[in-house]
Amino acid sequence: MNADISSDPGRLRIDEIQRMLSRSSWCPGITKQEILQGIGHSALVVGAYDATGRQVGFCRVISDRTRFAYLLDVIVAEDCRHQGIGQAMVRFAVTHPDLRDVYQWLLRTSDAHGMYGKCGFVPLEDTDRWMGMMKQRPDRRTFLG
Repeated sequence: MNADISSDPGRLRIDEIQRMLSRSSWCPGITKQEILQGIGHSALVVGAYDATGRQVGFCRVISDRTRFAYLLDVIVAEDCRHQGIGQAMVRFAVTHPDLRDVYQWLLRTSDAHGMYGKCGFVPLEDTDRWMGMMKQRPDRRTFLG
């Protein structure tokens, strides 16, 4: 599939994004409010659209736009996977003019190492220098509606 890749937030279809992300392993049941809040705090959002205008992919980047960027929420509609859309979105993001100065890119994946490898990502060599804190995902239903 030859998808149209865009960073125009006005084209994003939140219902489609929620449908895709809520079925993912990393944020099952994500709410529209969580998605909107994440988009609002992102340095870049990317959408992929088929010939009919249907949104078939999404990803976003959290970044200071200077040295560091974190790629996340890379998702492609189930019926459009294995057609290069994920790779196209990732390449679009890492070469975007707003992020041209960024030289440290990170992401987390449990099953897409091959796809990210084709885009230049490699396993971290110096993992002893990196630390993280993983908290339990809050139950936002009580205060996000």
